Amino acid sequence: MEEKATLPKLEKKLEKMTIKELRDIALQIPEISGVHGMNKEELISALKKVYGIKEEPKKIGGSIREIKAKIKKFKALAEEARRNNDLIKYERFRRLAKAFKKKSRRLAQLSKA
Repeated sequence: MEEKATLPKLEKKLEKMTIKELRDIALQIPEISGVHGMNKEELISALKKVYGIKEEPKKIGGSIREIKAKIKKFKALAEEARRNNDLIKYERFRRLAKAFKKKSRRLAQLSKA
């Protein structure tokens, strides 16, 4: 209990803080080492451990299987729009497919960690 009394007070949620603010707080805590080599997610995780905050897994939105089905659907819609010479719809569907592909990569990375 005495250790937590010496911890710096958090003004706002860790996720809302900038990396500079997170580093300033982490540098004041001797249990955390290698602060300058950490990225924002690593700093948040380390600070949550020290403060005893329960870390909840991030939800990106659906499973990889659902996201891949959406990618396939948008690619098909984009191809159909391209065949119909509707460049506006083609570009919209292509970008949606690209966005979902990024989501699937992020979700795959989180599942590995």
